[in-house]
Amino acid sequence: MQRKLTVIVSADVVGYSALMERDEAGTLERLQANRRTIFDPRVAAHGGRIFKLLGDGALVEFASIVSAIKCAQEIQEATEAAPDPGGTGRIRYRIGINLGEVMVEGDDIYGDGVNVATRLQSLASPGGVATSRVVRDQVAGKVAVEFEDLGEHNVKNIERPVRVFALRAATLGDAPSTPAAASRHQGPSIFVLPFTNMSGDPEQEYFSDGITEDIITDLSKISALTVLSRNTSFTFKAKPIAIGQVARELKVTHVLEGSVRKSGNRVRVTAQLIEAATDSHLWAERYDRDLNDIFALQDEISEAVVKALKLKLLPAEKIAIEQRSTTNPEAYKLYLMARKYNTTGNTRHRPISIRLCERAIEIDAAYARAWALLAICKSNNVILARGFGDTGWSAAERALALEPNLAEAHAAKGRILSDDGRFSEGLAEHQIALQLDPDNYEVNAAAARCFIALKRYDEAIGCLERAAVASETDFWALGMSIQCHEAKGGTEGAESAARRTLERVERVIVAEPDHGVAMGFGVTALATLGEVERVKEWIDRALLLDPDNVNLRYNLACSLVRLGQNNEALELLAPVFAEAKSQQLRWFETDTSLDPIRDDPRYQDLVAEAKKRFAQFERANT
Repeated sequence: MQRKLTVIVSADVVGYSALMERDEAGTLERLQANRRTIFDPRVAAHGGRIFKLLGDGALVEFASIVSAIKCAQEIQEATEAAPDPGGTGRIRYRIGINLGEVMVEGDDIYGDGVNVATRLQSLASPGGVATSRVVRDQVAGKVAVEFEDLGEHNVKNIERPVRVFALRAATLGDAPSTPAAASRHQGPSIFVLPFTNMSGDPEQEYFSDGITEDIITDLSKISALTVLSRNTSFTFKAKPIAIGQVARELKVTHVLEGSVRKSGNRVRVTAQLIEAATDSHLWAERYDRDLNDIFALQDEISEAVVKALKLKLLPAEKIAIEQRSTTNPEAYKLYLMARKYNTTGNTRHRPISIRLCERAIEIDAAYARAWALLAICKSNNVILARGFGDTGWSAAERALALEPNLAEAHAAKGRILSDDGRFSEGLAEHQIALQLDPDNYEVNAAAARCFIALKRYDEAIGCLERAAVASETDFWALGMSIQCHEAKGGTEGAESAARRTLERVERVIVAEPDHGVAMGFGVTALATLGEVERVKEWIDRALLLDPDNVNLRYNLACSLVRLGQNNEALELLAPVFAEAKSQQLRWFETDTSLDPIRDDPRYQDLVAEAKKRFAQFERANT
């Protein structure tokens, strides 16, 4: 029986038996309405999977602790806000969250990991959430919540005592029972606005974004400070905002904003810390430094925030902040540039990303993040079967040897394993990566591919939505979510994803009119929205501007199948199958976009010829 590490959420309706005794029909109707409008949609939005319904309760699996926490918060808040016309029949949940090892049998999950989540749920207050210690420890600094230590509890069928923590937020569950308890759990929280690129060169955007991400990461290592996630921060990138209002909406006490100006080997960084309650500056500084001092500069900003907030920086936290994957500024700059190129989605940029990573590694052979990104870029660029090309495996292994807990390295390894058809092994790596860094673009993009291949569409959608937030210019994630919603039969979700995809694609092709991948996803979006004339126009333009792009031809063919134009689709697919590698054939077999033509003899001939060709190639090279 397969075992895995996963996050389990157990939810149960408070006083369900009593509610049913008073009003059986009305209670059932309210519960079904809650499930339909609140519970199930929020589980899906955060990438969860309901694997068991227990009358008035549910067991849900998540790949990410942060996603589970946010989902539980939203369910409780929305449920509390729902109307209760009679005044006595309100649906309220108790929710328990645990991270543990479980056994998998089909679609069901068993074991202590599930049992502990269920026991935690029974210990939660009405409308509240209870978690285990491991959940509290893993999520610290990643979401704006507080935890009240409820001590150790002996629970049924679990040998060891369980340390229980109550999740507290301003609008979640019962308030602490005494003012002393409230003050004990109150502490500073901070929201870091993306630092503005003041270099006068849009190409330098990658550098200011990298500085912002690193400062968020550094501040997250301070146990006395709650730091909002990178994804939350970057939703406000390049948008005019009223800082005081945003801080109140996000329920943070402080905001850090700044700018970066890079010129040659010099860098100027400004930073200012704002107290949300008074909208006043607590601290501001300008740093004019040599680029070689960039890491020391980041350390100084973190320490200045700690000092301004009168926090105690523990020795271990200071060491953690100062530990970086590289101390070479040139390697760091190349890595940031490579990451930017990798997220453009342009096939012509893939070799560039690889070259930049390789140069960064030449400068610093111990740069784990550069090794991990190299693995990801190679897996994107070289779609080959095991043994017939550099899929990035050795780079992923090198990254893990240098930093065993590096999320991107686990994501790269999972991507390569999944591409090779080893889905259970790949999924295990993706789950580790999601636990380590649930908001990371590369982590979510790689995991989504695996979930799609396994037809686990809710989890795929959750990953794709997080990837889309992590990169505000990325269209791939939203484009892929169209297919996932359609596979589930969700027309409304598919159309919403299509509109957002098209918006991003149109921005991209204004700057790069011959961006084949973007045009392909634009056609997918237009086909989903039923804009047939624009589909024809875009296909003609795409084939004229990027005629040799087989990935583009495949995406265009899928869109034509969606519109029922199977003959035209098969014409486009012929050269695609003529060049297809084993990984692509696996993807074609699971891609629901092709389902309407699978029984067509012409399609079956294309598949048979591709498999025959690859088998001959494999025999010749073994």
